[in-house]
Parts: sequence; C-alpha cells; structure tokens
Amino acid sequence: TIVSARKVGCTRQLGRALQAVRFGGTYPVRSAPSSTLFRAIKMITIDLSGKAVLVTGGTKGIGLATGLEFGKAGARVYLTHRWGSADEEEIARQFTECGAPEPRVVQADVSNDDDTKELMKVIAAEHDRLHVFISNVGFALVTDELEKFKLKNFQRTLEYSSWPLISHLKAAKKQFGQYPRYTLAVSSFGPDHFYPGYDFVAAAKAVMETTVKYLGVRLKKEGCNAAGVRLGMVCTESFRATFGEALTQAVQKHSPEKFVPLEQCGQAMLALCSGLMDGFAGHTVTVDGATGFADNLITMAHDGLFPKFAEALDE
Repeated sequence: TIVSARKVGCTRQLGRALQAVRFGGTYPVRSAPSSTLFRAIKMITIDLSGKAVLVTGGTKGIGLATGLEFGKAGARVYLTHRWGSADEEEIARQFTECGAPEPRVVQADVSNDDDTKELMKVIAAEHDRLHVFISNVGFALVTDELEKFKLKNFQRTLEYSSWPLISHLKAAKKQFGQYPRYTLAVSSFGPDHFYPGYDFVAAAKAVMETTVKYLGVRLKKEGCNAAGVRLGMVCTESFRATFGEALTQAVQKHSPEKFVPLEQCGQAMLALCSGLMDGFAGHTVTVDGATGFADNLITMAHDGLFPKFAEALDE
C-alpha cells in the first residue's frame, strides 16, 4: 500500500519512518499522529511470499547473500551453480537459520541455452511467473599482458558475464509469457577503475550496464523494471581468485572497512525489487559504503597504508 504524504499530513515523520525502514524487518513509529493512514505504516515490510526469485551464481558470496535476503522476505529462491560447486546442506542450513523458505539449488551453466531452458521449466513447475531475476555470474580470464589477449577468451567472457542477462530474459518470456517483474544485473567498479588483470571483466560489465539502460526502456513498456547494481570491493572467493590472497588479507588486516559487507549487497538488491525504488529503472546504482570515493593514493598516504600494505604483501 502506498500512503500519500499529503493525506497523512505529516511529511517529516513519514519521511523519517520510511528512511528508517529495515528491509525485510519492521519499523515502529513511536510518536505518530492519530491518523488511520499513518497507523497503517507503523510497520513496513517487504513480503515476497510465494514469489519466485532466480539468482544465477547464487550458491556463494554475493549471490548467496542476496538469496538469503530475498528468502528472509519470504521468497522461494532458486540458486544456480556450475561444476558441482554448491554445498546444498550448508546452504539449506543458512536459509533455515534466518527463517527463510528452503531454496532450490539448480546446476545450470548460464552460457548454455539448454540449461537455461530446463531451469525455467524447474521454476515453472512451482510458479506461474518469475518475479525477480538477478544476473550475478561473472567469469573471465585474468591476464596482465596484452599479447596474451585472445578473441575467443573475450567472447567467452561476454557469454558468461553479459549475454545471460538477455538469454535468461528471453527464456523467461518464452516459458511464462512475460518478463520478470524485476531484473537486476550485478556489476562492479571495473568500467570506471583500472584493476590489474581485470580488463575482460571490466569490458563485460560495461556491456552489461549499457544493456541495462536499454532494458530499462524496453521492459518498462511491459510493466517490468531493469536496473544495475555496481558493487564496491566485496570479500569473496572471486575477489581472492582475481586479486590474490595476499592483497585480500592485507585489506582485511589494515583497511577492512573498504570491503562492502555481503549482507548490504543483498539488502540493496532487495530494496530495488521492493516496489519502493521503481524510479531507478534503467540506472545502475552504486553500493560501496562510500569507499569508492575515498579509494585514492592521497587518502591511502594520509592514512599511512602504503608501508602497511607493502609489508603485508611481502609476507
């Protein structure tokens, strides 16, 4: 229910209440006027009970954290993985501990059309629509030498990191007769920041973010929303594999605040699919806890991080 601030007659208190909403939880309004409409928002929740949510690459890291937040909101979450990389018992335990419905873990290669088709059939067996689709898989060859760049490797990166955003939407439309109500593409700082060995991933993320802009227009006509989520540094297995264990440990030891908590990543995506942020359609939202703004040489020097990082990397 959307409550008009004009009807409530107390925009300041309404604004404070909405700002304090904890997605997936509740917020009590302690000193509200007696208006029936205001009492109606004493508790604001995001209820996705019975809704199907698909998170590709969802059994670890950012994908799993996102799935958990949607599960807390009551959604039936479908998590995909490849190469037998999922510990289904551990995943089920985490969902149970937070009071979420049991998730469905499906082995499916996002670059394989047959796998995607079968995945949609699995979801259709329980639901008549895919409510949320989150394209989270990112895969690329890491190399620092231009001479080692190969077209087939770049194409493979696009097949895994960019094209699934389109292929899964098309498969959902074919299976359910309509697109998901919400589509999110998980991006990174790669398009705007230089990271050693991150060339192909960054290019794929740039393609994805541009695609999101066009989807924002195209899907809006269908009553659907598409948006991107650009995340700052997140301490995951993928981060360790891309940038190395030594750097990961150095950041954890000397500047842990630069890592965005996994829970915040998931909460941001839940918020974008809550109905309260539909105005962001076609845009890519940055979620970095303000660390991107302060991630520069002058700040590091001011904080005395250079010798600390050098020592940690030497170890």
